[in-house]
Amino acid sequence: MAMTIFHFIYQLLWGDLITIPLPGGSSVGISLLVLILIPSGIYFTIRTRFLPVRLFPDMMKVTIEKKASSQKDSISGLQALIISTATRVGMGNLVGVVAAISAGGAGAVFWMWVTALLGSSTAFVEATLAQLYKEKDPLYGGYRGGPAYYIHHLFIKKDSTRRHSVIAILFAISGLICWCGISQVIGNSVSSAFENAFHIPPLYTTILLVLIAAIIVLRKNATVKVLDIIVPIMAGLYFFVTIFIIAKNITLLPSVFQQIFSEAFGLRQVAAGGFGAVLMNGVKRGLFSNEAGSGSAPCAAAAADINHPVKEGLLQAFGVFIDTIVICSCSAMIMLLTPSALTEGLVGMDLLQEAMRYHLGEFGVIFIAATLWLFSFSTFIGVLFYARSNVAYLFGDNWLSQTLYKVLALIMLFIGGLAAYTFVWDLGDVGIGMMTIFNMIALIPLSRQAIDALKEYERTKKPR
Repeated sequence: MAMTIFHFIYQLLWGDLITIPLPGGSSVGISLLVLILIPSGIYFTIRTRFLPVRLFPDMMKVTIEKKASSQKDSISGLQALIISTATRVGMGNLVGVVAAISAGGAGAVFWMWVTALLGSSTAFVEATLAQLYKEKDPLYGGYRGGPAYYIHHLFIKKDSTRRHSVIAILFAISGLICWCGISQVIGNSVSSAFENAFHIPPLYTTILLVLIAAIIVLRKNATVKVLDIIVPIMAGLYFFVTIFIIAKNITLLPSVFQQIFSEAFGLRQVAAGGFGAVLMNGVKRGLFSNEAGSGSAPCAAAAADINHPVKEGLLQAFGVFIDTIVICSCSAMIMLLTPSALTEGLVGMDLLQEAMRYHLGEFGVIFIAATLWLFSFSTFIGVLFYARSNVAYLFGDNWLSQTLYKVLALIMLFIGGLAAYTFVWDLGDVGIGMMTIFNMIALIPLSRQAIDALKEYERTKKPR
């Protein structure tokens, strides 16, 4: 019975809720989450007057600003961006992009870019709201917040004696479920990659991974310090290796872009009945990768000690750009610059490793395994930072509940490293889907406050 309900929810969130027929026998299957996130992204993009394009220079400027105060244990806006980037940039940026192109062709990349543009506006709104409703964190120091907190303020009046909102509770529980599921997937991804690249038994890789993770996450404030080092290094190395690969194959670049744009709009895809796959694989990969609207990144955004809520909104919008336009595009280029004959019949990590072997020899296989380890490890640390505010909302400010959840996540990480697929892995997908539903319930009615804050921010920028 429980499994039946679980699979029903999974299909409701991620399955094709409606199917639109297209010429040539093609069709577009649209899931509930796509029906919610894409129209919302369009709405927020229009309401912010195309903020991702119009205020892109401001996004860049805010990254170099320091903390607004000297409050102990608080973090800067840039550090909050690094934490959210750690969770956005994960396995989906590597294997997920490869899977989207395998299923939908090169044109999926274009629709991934379009989704990122819309997602940036959504990320701006939710991060700005997280700042507007943040509160001091008595356990870790600095600030905390996120969707559970702004959902609470939407449904619970200030003079009410109620301590919790039902929707906020459901969001917080969904987040904790999601991050446990993700922990299992991370453990398995890392152990599998190292077994393929170095022939190291999964048990050894998993024990080392869990030990290192435990040392970091069970310390009070080690998370931010570690991510400050790991995230810029991993993203920078992956970017520069991709630039090297592009430079080696520079003569093929025009044909790659031609393939992306022609397959994104091509009549051939419509006639062959493949346009729906091109469109929806790009859209779904973009949504799942940048997480805009899911309510994850606002848990980090709320912790930023910054002098204007809009600035953190701009930083999180920039985070979507980093995730999709930069990192996901890197994976796409690595694959599209590889002769298709070499990767025929391969899927997932095997396909990506073969592509890297073609470009960089055995070093490429080792590099991509190490990159996956860094991406996945930083994601695990990042989601446990997110969990802080959700655990606190549900159970109050105490170290026992905080520590128990971390131990549970470490156990999931260990099990995932040793086990083959289990239904628990799908908890990540179901959890993030439910988070998105509950987050969007509050995000749309509260978005006016973020838009008003944006208008006020832009007024203060104008010369008097």
